Amino acid sequence: MQTSLGEIIVEIDTINAPVTANNFLKHLDTNTYENALFYRVVRMDNQPNNDVKIEVIQGGIYTEPRFESIKPIAHETTETSGLKHLDGTISMARMEPGTASTEFFICVGNQPELDFGGKRNPDGQGFAAFGQVVEGMDVVRKIQQQNDNQQTLVEKVKIKEMRLQ
Repeated sequence: MQTSLGEIIVEIDTINAPVTANNFLKHLDTNTYENALFYRVVRMDNQPNNDVKIEVIQGGIYTEPRFESIKPIAHETTETSGLKHLDGTISMARMEPGTASTEFFICVGNQPELDFGGKRNPDGQGFAAFGQVVEGMDVVRKIQQQNDNQQTLVEKVKIKEMRLQ
């Protein structure tokens, strides 16, 4: 991922998280992520109403086309995949289990409350981890520190290019 703040290199795990990883790769292949953005940052200081706090940056297509209009995938829990939400883990954002489609987030620090059985989501199903940042965590942290208004970045961080290597 080449962003306006630098490059992030992610290793996608198609072995342990095949449903989620292949969904992400399909979206790369079909240019779903053209004009993608990092648009949400979650830090300890900007989630006053959450009992269970996390730290992530979230990206994806945001509004064009609306990600809700893209077919969602089955929920692949961390209990199934064996992957955990560690520093640099990339995972799918969702509302209910089975609603993830295009939006993803990257963990800043270890985030066990996002794993299966974690308390961030009341259903306890956690989120679907599918890869790991292997270079560029400095860029992830720089994005997380940008100015926000209630977790939405004041100036979105453009993802100029997402490509396979």
